[in-house]
Amino acid sequence: MTLDYATLDLLRQNHPAWRLLRSDHAPLVASFLQRVFIAPNVRVMVQADLAEALEDELFALRDRFGAELFPKAALDYLNDWAANDKGWLRKFYAQGSDEPHFDLTPATEKAIAWLATLAARSFVGTESRLLTLFELLKQMSEGSETDPQTRIAELQRRRDDIDAEIERVLSGDMPLLDDSALRDRFQQFVAMARELLTDFREVEHNFRGLDRRVRERIALWEGAKGALLEEIMGERDAISDSDQGRSFRAFWDFLMSSSRQDELSALLERVLTLPAVAELRPDARTRRVHYDWLEAGEHTQRTVAQLSQQLRRFLDDQAWLENRRIMDILHGIEAKALAVRETPPPGNEVMSIADTAAAIELPMERPLYTPPIKPSIADLALESGDEDVDAAVLFSQVVVDRAQLARHIRQALQERTQVTLRELCETRPLEHGLAELVAYLQLAGDSFKSVIDEDVSELIVWRGAGPDGQEYVKQARLSRVIFVSG
Repeated sequence: MTLDYATLDLLRQNHPAWRLLRSDHAPLVASFLQRVFIAPNVRVMVQADLAEALEDELFALRDRFGAELFPKAALDYLNDWAANDKGWLRKFYAQGSDEPHFDLTPATEKAIAWLATLAARSFVGTESRLLTLFELLKQMSEGSETDPQTRIAELQRRRDDIDAEIERVLSGDMPLLDDSALRDRFQQFVAMARELLTDFREVEHNFRGLDRRVRERIALWEGAKGALLEEIMGERDAISDSDQGRSFRAFWDFLMSSSRQDELSALLERVLTLPAVAELRPDARTRRVHYDWLEAGEHTQRTVAQLSQQLRRFLDDQAWLENRRIMDILHGIEAKALAVRETPPPGNEVMSIADTAAAIELPMERPLYTPPIKPSIADLALESGDEDVDAAVLFSQVVVDRAQLARHIRQALQERTQVTLRELCETRPLEHGLAELVAYLQLAGDSFKSVIDEDVSELIVWRGAGPDGQEYVKQARLSRVIFVSG
């Protein structure tokens, strides 16, 4: 982004972080939200608890500076901070609860993080950041090298360096980091650990933005339902396959490894006992920062899964037809309004528009889950002969026992090193049709090592019975999915 005058002026007028910094109440907003959300790594608070905490904060400030400083009630301030013209808090209703909840917005967390950088630091380290930058450049250069001889030469050079270092240690020459170098690296670790926690809110924010855009497209869609599903799934794939999506999956896979968690715990325990680090008096939560990453990541995963569930309900047949009826009503109102505008009714006659009532159940905000491995709707086309894909089976409320499917996959991999999705469906025919097929694809990305061979397509067939008892046969064609042991 270029920081020209027009861009900065637009940010000054519209960006919530800039509005917070310009606010007369910025010290109250930033200090309170930092204390209740950021410092303890709290993701969500119910309205009653947050209002009580703010009331205590306001009481102390009024007692110290006068009652006229903050005259409104705590809940009024919270609602004001969550309003569209502020955007410092997100107010929403959590699933299964009729009480409002609050969470920070990514813009607020950015503003508070920037304010923290304004404080003077007794020690400013630069060596570790330079080494980090140098190491990143090396990784990019080596990771993009296509010449095998060049890569082998680099690996041999690193092996020689390691052998030389082993010889020095064996001879008694064991160089150690001095106290300044230790403090430098520890400060950089703490800063990056905090930035990582901040990133989770932005990931959730991006998924919610995608969910809102999808709902708007559903409400305004005038074409076939199959074409709508293909476009929606295409956008979800684009998010999953984006740089952010791939980076988040790699981070999550790394952190979910129990051996990595044990290694992080041991490293933190040892580093925090070093005298040079202990002199910095690090926050007690630093000892469990990797568990904070896990909690934040799990919250993001739950948000994404809830959005996906809600989107399916939003796309079911009843909601789809209701949306279409609402749009037909609105179009009829527009047409009649234009007709009245062009030909005003004589006298004092009043135009009436009948049958405009609609019973609408607006779904609450929920997250959008994107399986790491999933063919598009175009690839997974039902070969039924219809132009419009019948997705009622996919989005109906069918209970698929994923644990049973996982056991079936594990049993097949005990006898062989790899098995295709088609072979699994042949040895254990699909009982729930497309919904069960999608569950297999989710397991391929979530719980098992798998490979997709895009050069080979396979046909998966299942049988079922309709509401009238009439048997039918349906087929799905998709790229070959291979489950691999290990």
